[in-house]
Amino acid sequence: MVNMEKPQSIEDKSQNVCMRIMTALSDIIRHFNPSVLMPMCSPGKGTAAHTTAEDLWVQAKGLVRRLKINPQLDFDKDWKLITVFFSNTSQCHLCPSVQQKRHLTRHVEMLWGVLDYLHREVPRAFVNLVDLSEVLATALQHQETGVSPAPEVCKCSEKTTKLSKAVMQWFYQEAWEDLLASSKFNKHESFAVVFQPFFSELEPPSERSSPQDPTTLAFRIWNNMMEPVGGKDESIKAAERKTMKCPSQESPYLFTYRNSNYQARRLKPIAKLQMKEGTEFTCPDKDPSDSIPTTVHSLRPADIKVIGAMGDSLTAGNGAGASPGNIFDVLTEYRGLSWSVGGDESIKTVTTLANILREFNPSLKGFSVGTGDEDSPGASFNQAVAGAKSDDLAAQAERLVNLMKADKTINFQEDWKIITVFIGGNDLCSACNDIARFSPENFRDNIKRALDILHAEVPRTFVNMVKVMEITPLRELFNEPSVSCPRIILRQLCPCVLNLGENSTELASLVERNRQYQKETEELIKSGQYDTRNDFTVVVQPFFENVAMPRTPAGLPDSSFFAPDCFHFNVKTHARSAIALWKNMLEPVGHKTRHQNFEIKVPIKCPNQASPFLRTTKNSNVGYGTWMTCKEKDPSASPPTSVHALRPADIQVVAALGDSVTAGNGISSQEGNLDDVTTQYRGLSYSAGGDETLENVTTLPNILREFNGNLIGYSVGTGDVNSESAFLNQAVPGAKAENLASQVQTLVQKMKSDNRVNFGQDWKVITVMIGASDLCDFCTDSNRYSAAKFFDHLRNALDILHKEVPRALVNLVDFMDPSIIRQVFLKNPDKCPVNQASVLCNCVLTPGEDSHELARLEAFTKSYQSIMLQLVESGRYDTREDFSVVLQPFLLNTSLPVLENGNPDTSFFAPDCILLNQKFHTQLARALWANMLEPLGKKTDTLDPKGFINLACPTKNEPFLRTFRNSNYKYPTLPATENWGSDFLCTEQSPSSKVPTSVHELRPADIKVVAAMGDFLTTATGARTSESNSLATPWRGLSWSIGGDGTLETHTTLPNILKKFSPSILGFSTGTLEDTAGLNVAEEGARAQDMPAQAQALVKRIKSTPTIDLQKDWKLITLLIGNNDLCLYCEDPENYTTKEYLKYIQEALDILYEELPRVFINVVEVMELAGLHHDQGGKCAMPLAVQKNCSCFKHSQNLIAMQELKKLNWNLQSDLSELSYWHRYMQREDFAVTVQPFFRNTFIPLNERGGLDLTFFSEDCFHFSDRGHAEMAIALWNNMLEPVGWKTTSNNFTYNRTKLKCPSPESPFLYTLRNSELLPVKAEEPSNALYWAVPVAAIGGLAVGIVGMMLWRTVKPIKLQEEEETLQNTSVGPALIQNAVQEERL
Repeated sequence: MVNMEKPQSIEDKSQNVCMRIMTALSDIIRHFNPSVLMPMCSPGKGTAAHTTAEDLWVQAKGLVRRLKINPQLDFDKDWKLITVFFSNTSQCHLCPSVQQKRHLTRHVEMLWGVLDYLHREVPRAFVNLVDLSEVLATALQHQETGVSPAPEVCKCSEKTTKLSKAVMQWFYQEAWEDLLASSKFNKHESFAVVFQPFFSELEPPSERSSPQDPTTLAFRIWNNMMEPVGGKDESIKAAERKTMKCPSQESPYLFTYRNSNYQARRLKPIAKLQMKEGTEFTCPDKDPSDSIPTTVHSLRPADIKVIGAMGDSLTAGNGAGASPGNIFDVLTEYRGLSWSVGGDESIKTVTTLANILREFNPSLKGFSVGTGDEDSPGASFNQAVAGAKSDDLAAQAERLVNLMKADKTINFQEDWKIITVFIGGNDLCSACNDIARFSPENFRDNIKRALDILHAEVPRTFVNMVKVMEITPLRELFNEPSVSCPRIILRQLCPCVLNLGENSTELASLVERNRQYQKETEELIKSGQYDTRNDFTVVVQPFFENVAMPRTPAGLPDSSFFAPDCFHFNVKTHARSAIALWKNMLEPVGHKTRHQNFEIKVPIKCPNQASPFLRTTKNSNVGYGTWMTCKEKDPSASPPTSVHALRPADIQVVAALGDSVTAGNGISSQEGNLDDVTTQYRGLSYSAGGDETLENVTTLPNILREFNGNLIGYSVGTGDVNSESAFLNQAVPGAKAENLASQVQTLVQKMKSDNRVNFGQDWKVITVMIGASDLCDFCTDSNRYSAAKFFDHLRNALDILHKEVPRALVNLVDFMDPSIIRQVFLKNPDKCPVNQASVLCNCVLTPGEDSHELARLEAFTKSYQSIMLQLVESGRYDTREDFSVVLQPFLLNTSLPVLENGNPDTSFFAPDCILLNQKFHTQLARALWANMLEPLGKKTDTLDPKGFINLACPTKNEPFLRTFRNSNYKYPTLPATENWGSDFLCTEQSPSSKVPTSVHELRPADIKVVAAMGDFLTTATGARTSESNSLATPWRGLSWSIGGDGTLETHTTLPNILKKFSPSILGFSTGTLEDTAGLNVAEEGARAQDMPAQAQALVKRIKSTPTIDLQKDWKLITLLIGNNDLCLYCEDPENYTTKEYLKYIQEALDILYEELPRVFINVVEVMELAGLHHDQGGKCAMPLAVQKNCSCFKHSQNLIAMQELKKLNWNLQSDLSELSYWHRYMQREDFAVTVQPFFRNTFIPLNERGGLDLTFFSEDCFHFSDRGHAEMAIALWNNMLEPVGWKTTSNNFTYNRTKLKCPSPESPFLYTLRNSELLPVKAEEPSNALYWAVPVAAIGGLAVGIVGMMLWRTVKPIKLQEEEETLQNTSVGPALIQNAVQEERL
């Protein structure tokens, strides 16, 4: 049946269209029921004189008659599908509610009788009620449908907008569905009427052919029948694809109101609820400026007198105060609740930007109140227009300017104004319909036109340009079926966001367009074209750049943050947006929050004395300049006599000492211009430069010149240290600590001889930074660049200053960790000259990752930094009232600047990627100045090069540059260490639920017996001595692997660790007597050949100990041997081979394998012996006795002999490492041999003075002390808890009570080859070949620094070429030769 309000002339054509639609529909149904009858369309009378109702009656009666007489149809039993088409091309159903209700009533009256007739006459019928009004309206411009009568214009009595039309569409559909759902037509089992909506897009594409051909309409009807009532929300555009939906097992039926579980909504308005969100205001500083500011860059919140806003419905406040479910109320513009300009009530109940500003200035003008559009009296300077796009913004700007000029309550010229602009959401929602109109370039130009108007017309204005919101999270709300939202409204409001498929190219394009809008906005403002006047600026506020969809506790999108249409903000979201905007306004440009999480209600941010102004580009210190905001700039009433009462304005002379950084190398060099790095841009140096002014160049002198314009000593321009422009910047490129004293002497002479300097009376600030160049070369000569030498050089330089220079404050600046330079350089091979690494900074840039050399670099770095602190805190330079040295530690923990992709950011560095450019120097100057004003003990020791550093200011209460005395700081004294115990922090201490039968499931608490084999290290000879005659005492109770004296808290040994898991463990040694040795069968002079005998002795002791259950108790045996073999190797090299060494160890292991059940054996790799020979200036008590016991040390000056010793040492380690893979020891389930390699690459750190730390050794500098044993025990234990193949092969012997690893629920067992998930692919027998793949450091061994010290003092310098020639005659491999050459140069 077809009824359309149409002229007579198209009636026949309409019947033809009806047949085409029904034919296509029957073709679809024929897929399910091939016997479906041919469709029929009942014609009307065909005269214009007939009324619409009469025409429908004629069609209905004709249809029923034809059904009854059809011989192919069983009228009473066959199910029938009847579609009733009706339309109203006037579109009055899109008018606001009064006209729509009249329109609906008219159609109900027209259709009700027809539906009632069908209900009475036709059994078993499913009736589609299809409104083609919008189809016909859309088809007016096209010819495909053939059902396009001339429209009859409906003049709505109220203003219509895209939003109002979308809401009316929804209401129209809801009204029909509510009416039909509650009607008698859907009460019976054999009859149903379902409204099938056909809604077109409210903003159709500008260039697209009409898709409304009859076949498409048929598909749409069918697809609607497959959708539950309440879910038929797709627009006609979505039906363009002729895709047929199918019934499913879950939904096999045509949907009716009943099987859709449809519940009718109430049509009358819902009572409004009070849904307001106030915020507590606690800001203490609410005062305006002392006088009305003349610059926007010194604007305090209380200085603002006028507020305005421009934008779309989010600024107009559509639906902000609507109650849940009251969709009609979304049409109400709650301007008084608008986040950026609303002024309803106060901050206690309504949170908006205007209400925040009213807390600072209650006389604020321009905010909007109540409800109404932009023309309403309450709108005031809120000129946002619902539905506006960016090309509407200029008109809003003109109207706003005119309103402000005409308002007699404000002083247009003098009053400071805040205007917030927010636009772009509607552009994105419509972008797919007109790509050119909504291009990012046009978006930028539209904003520019509006801002240009404000810039040209409005004085004293701060403009918030809020970035367009990230819009795609709206899809999460739309696509979540469990969230109740009027999706037809959402589709109509934002089709270009919500109608796109997941992972589609269209969606990717939308996301990119969204980002481009944001980028174009930022680039426009960054251009600086709105910073040409002191009384006007535009600041991008980016808090909407990344928006997360708020979620419920159940993880679903939370619609409670939205108005009832699920598109606009409700009052809660307006409140949180206001707080986010306010926070952005107080955050510096370049460091603003760029994300918004609506779920979190945050407090209102407050301005403070350090940051009292609204942030602009200039006062955010963007670029190289810095905005000076300090008020306390006066000098002392009379020149101070004490350095502890020194104000910034008292400083009359500035000077600097250091290396390339202070000299200014490459500061202004352009990217890629590597040659220019040699240029010394001294005028830009962070600590000494004085080019231009602070507004353009941030340096310490330029900051100080803001306090004292007569400051002297700073450098300008470019030039070397001898140039006139260098003045008192005496830094020299590449200088090291050894050059510092010379720089000091030159500086002192210059200050004494320059008539501009009153040497005796002028107060001076001297900044010293040194050490980076030393680290670049430390590996070439570890004695020359040792921490001890660094300490001496630095102390000598400071001593000269202390002695020679009156009235001086010396800044000693920590150097930057070289790992920063290393990462920047090595991770940017396309930008950095990696082929010159060895020339630029060899010892920092060339070591491999995780290498021994890199570990040494870290140790040297920490030692340098430690002794700088030690030197200053010694109080050595605080003996005079007019002199002090203060350590400024801001560089101690420098963050690596990184890009968004995670790569290091080279934009902070000169072209060589090592030196720092002006961007970095600017941050150094700000950080140094901040340090100088921070009290000792509270100084910032971190620096984020990309972070915001506020320019610190002295205050009335704290006016001085900080020293130890005016900081009330006491230099700390280091407490003496009482013992070398450890803290036990493990929580997994339980044994296995039953005694394990497999060694691969052995927990620490399962161990019942400990034992040990070895030499003097295991007997702990000389571990605790106070007199030389006790050096030979075996302190077995302190032995690292078997000692059991005391507890873990006082003595760290392997048994004391195991006691925490199993207190009744057996076998450990105590004291010094043989009777208490337990199962420690080690002998001081033992060699590998003695291991089989020790194994037999151990087996005998275990079997003869009655408290040990031989068969059931699990035993842990530790074997370390080889030190004495190495000591005696030089006497008879032919008889000491790795083959013999491994043979004896194998024999010992075979004995244990054959005799003992349930055994876990640690075989510890032998340490590097050559490093143990050293002479600490007579500090070692018995070097002759040591040489007697270790005869190889007699040959320490024979480089070839020592290299052969090292070769054997490394081969022993290499071959021994294979034991874990020997198949012969894998045949039993209760036996395992695991090699523990912690001695392979181990070194002793330097002490606080930078010398070698001999506390790890006994008085003979050969045997280990109890501290050394404790460190060995920790290293062994940690190795045992590491998988084979992943074990630590070094141990940094530094004291820390919490270094012990712990078993975990995931890894509860001691590691063997099998439970490390490594297959035994190695050969059973050891090979004669050297295993060069085993990583061995160039120096290796325990006391890596010691051998360098010994060789330097005992061997005369040899030319590199001669060394290479000599070493090439040996059998050592090429890699070893290179390492040896490098070592001898140390």
